[in-house]
Amino acid sequence: MKGIVFTELLDMVEGRFGMNMVDDILDDSKLSSGGAYTTVGTYDYKELLNIVSNLSHKTKIPVKDLVYTYGHHLFSRFHALMPQFFVGKNTCFDFLQSVDRYIHVEVKKLYPDASLPRFKTDMADHKTLVMTYMSQCPFADFAHGLIQGCIDFYQEKITIEAKDNNTPEEYSRIFTLKKNG
Repeated sequence: MKGIVFTELLDMVEGRFGMNMVDDILDDSKLSSGGAYTTVGTYDYKELLNIVSNLSHKTKIPVKDLVYTYGHHLFSRFHALMPQFFVGKNTCFDFLQSVDRYIHVEVKKLYPDASLPRFKTDMADHKTLVMTYMSQCPFADFAHGLIQGCIDFYQEKITIEAKDNNTPEEYSRIFTLKKNG
């Protein structure tokens, strides 16, 4: 997992809970990296889960909720840090359909070692997008938060239904997004 995901998480934790919380959860975590991350480095996704688990323990907020909240937060950060990926994407559906076909292709060019989830998108009709998250990492709640962040960014009225479709080999969640109105 790329370091930007770690650095942005720690920035969010600092902003919401303070620097002492960041220090506490890093001290409590047994991290092979030592908790020192660079945005372009590559780290084991299990470290992120360890950090979030310790944050959950300290805040009494369920891990699932923290991971979702972080995904939602990170979407706006992606817009601030990588505005080029938003050019020509005028709707939530436009953007989401570009994730696997364009954004992840460009990320792989920059970071060939990046381990990215896959997203399959299908327009069921003009108001319904079905998006399937597939990954070796258990971050469907993170993806859910990113999708909600996208909806909020584009200020569209869209509801999300989510259904887990995990297999022994892969984590998977099917998101059905329906435009209201």
